[in-house]
Amino acid sequence: MRRLIAQLARFGIVGAVGFVVDFAVFNLLRATVFSPDEVHSGPFWAKVVSTVVAIFVNWMGNRYWTFRHQRRSVAAKEGLEFVVVSLGGMVISLGCLAVSHYALGYTSALADNISGNVIGLVLGTAFRFWLYKAWVYHPDRVQQESDRVDGDVPAQQDRGAQQDRGVQQDQGARQSHDA
Repeated sequence: MRRLIAQLARFGIVGAVGFVVDFAVFNLLRATVFSPDEVHSGPFWAKVVSTVVAIFVNWMGNRYWTFRHQRRSVAAKEGLEFVVVSLGGMVISLGCLAVSHYALGYTSALADNISGNVIGLVLGTAFRFWLYKAWVYHPDRVQQESDRVDGDVPAQQDRGAQQDRGVQQDQGARQSHDA
């Protein structure tokens, strides 16, 4: 239980850093290149870009700190799974933003931030933590991968040793035949 609490705290700190990145990039983009005055779907695209940037920041923090004891040796596979889960969280956040901005007509910067960066973030965070813990960084998956990697090494070493013994036997047979 203590380890889970510590892990939740680290996840929260990484998430807070990701939130600051997401919030800053979203508001910068919404106020400039994705302004709703210039681009009708600007807030939506600002949220997509800010979330993608935050996903990368969060993956690095979670891989190397929150779940450091459970990270897998194949970073590309882990990263892909992390992105899939994170995109699910992004869909939740975008759904909240879309309902507020487009369906309900709350189009102010404050409303966009509350729907996308507060409500969407809370719901998306619960979804992401559960799937990171249950799928991406699950201890059994880490152990299985470790066993596969460890199992391959001795098998290769055994094959090498068998080949060496075969060469030695051939050389011994040649020497006794030559004598």
